[in-house]
Amino acid sequence: MGAKLLLLALCGYFLVPVWWLLVASTKNAEGLFSGSGALWFNGFHLADNLRDLFTFNNGEFVRWLGNSVLYALAGGIGCTVISVLAGYGFAKYTFRGRNLVFAMVLGSVMVPLTALVIPTFVLMSNVGLIDTIWAVILPSLLSPFAVYLMRVYAAGSVPDELLDAARIDGAGELRTFVRVALPLMRPGVITVLLLSIVTTWNNYFLPLTMLSSSKLFPLPVGIGLWTQLASSNNAGGQSLWNLIIVGSLVSIVPLIVAFLTLQKYWQGGLSVGSLK
Repeated sequence: MGAKLLLLALCGYFLVPVWWLLVASTKNAEGLFSGSGALWFNGFHLADNLRDLFTFNNGEFVRWLGNSVLYALAGGIGCTVISVLAGYGFAKYTFRGRNLVFAMVLGSVMVPLTALVIPTFVLMSNVGLIDTIWAVILPSLLSPFAVYLMRVYAAGSVPDELLDAARIDGAGELRTFVRVALPLMRPGVITVLLLSIVTTWNNYFLPLTMLSSSKLFPLPVGIGLWTQLASSNNAGGQSLWNLIIVGSLVSIVPLIVAFLTLQKYWQGGLSVGSLK
């Protein structure tokens, strides 16, 4: 009973900010600062807030939303492909220097991402990619943790006996990977895909460093720009706080949709019973 109460308390603790965001998104600028109760409704202006959000400054929020979708899909899918191939190679193939290379990959997991921003900026500057979409997409393709995760998952979920049987039947390495190994690795692949998409979608510091044109900003950087304008009262007399809050609400909707869409693919035990 005590454990259930603790779990309920933790659920409430984590859901309160989400509830506040939902409630605050229905308030206008006056209602946000009226002090009439932060956790309950005070009028319902959600439709007006959404209309103002998508039309403010010639619809720049829509442009930021499209940029975030582009960065998240390109970075997430690309990172997943590279991580799956690398993890499978480390797990199922023996080659000279494998342990050393994997130790380097594992060690790079310990390096904070913020420590890599300046070297990445210098590299992108030398190749002339600063203030382009590639300055955000290319660094997002590499994730040492995703490689490590797929290596561990491939080693545990793909039996060597199945691969040997496929090779004996005449299947090449590519066909063996696509037809035998990849279906067994599907839960791990979906996990890496979701983690990569969420990480790229929420990435703030990298695009802030790499981009100077507001037309290329993703949502986190764009909403941060609005926050600076609202704090300095430089929005031309219009309060931006209600737009910032409803924009934050809209920014988490694609992540919720992605999770609900892909969660059905999280199925364990796909290889159970595959061996006699």
